[in-house]
Amino acid sequence: MRVLVLHSDIAPDASPDDQDTLVQAAAIEQALTGRGHDACRAPFVPDVAALEALIERVDPEVVFNLVETVWGSGMHAPMAPAMLARMGVPFTGAHSAAMAASGDKVLAKRVLRGARIPTPDWSEPPDWRGLGEGRWIVKSLTEDASLGLDDGAVVRGREAVVARAQASAAKHGGRWFAERFVEGREFNVALVERDGAPLVLPIGEIMFERWEEGRPRIVGYSAKWDETAPEFRDTVRAFGWHEREPDLQRSLERLAKECWTLFDLNGYARVDFRVDAEDRPFILEVNPNPCLEPNAGLAAAWAQAGLTYDELIDTIVRAAVRD
Repeated sequence: MRVLVLHSDIAPDASPDDQDTLVQAAAIEQALTGRGHDACRAPFVPDVAALEALIERVDPEVVFNLVETVWGSGMHAPMAPAMLARMGVPFTGAHSAAMAASGDKVLAKRVLRGARIPTPDWSEPPDWRGLGEGRWIVKSLTEDASLGLDDGAVVRGREAVVARAQASAAKHGGRWFAERFVEGREFNVALVERDGAPLVLPIGEIMFERWEEGRPRIVGYSAKWDETAPEFRDTVRAFGWHEREPDLQRSLERLAKECWTLFDLNGYARVDFRVDAEDRPFILEVNPNPCLEPNAGLAAAWAQAGLTYDELIDTIVRAAVRD
């Protein structure tokens, strides 16, 4: 098939998380070529005439959508699938409504709570209702890639939450909210659509090795993007735990599939969990178009199933055409 790999328009001086989009695009183009597809790459420009001209020139049978930010913000990413859908062009991954609903983390939590799917309590400005004692983690409401997350994001009490949210907004922009910090373990559940249904891949647990006593066990920005940071080395993905804990595995799989249906996801997705000391799972985020870099979590889970990266990319493309 002719496949257009459409990615975010990344500036040369962009942050590492944005630059990763270009790494993904190059890897996906290579994988598609390796599977016999005719593939090319192009940046997304949020202009109808420009996108129509690009589609007319390339004439793709399917677009591989890697648009994670528009105008430098993740909150505008649903523009790309919305415009492609309006043009009648098949594309990979989630549709615009699913991206918008899951991309607004507070809205996503309301959807989850309404469906009786467990997610940690939260509070948001301006009134910060329900913000009690204990530990809270202050997060961006619309941006991914652990933007603004470090040890200082985990705080105690209303005054500290409000101060951290205000400081984060001043530094990074956008809106910030507080989520009840779940002490415990962290899991990433990856799903890939095969034959019209979501397949749950082997589930990875994030291990926090050599972590100081009392330090918040979170995957912060440095752990994801700063290869020189100790936490980059010390947050390790581990598989095989499910053999010892089949009940927990079944719970995570069931909840991840419920999220797939609830948010009407397509192609591939990742659901992030925290599990407390009583083995109760809580959903942190539903990511409809997670990172597809060859060393990232979804590709690692796919490899655990004994399949190659090229097969993963080919599977995602074919799911888009079926849809």
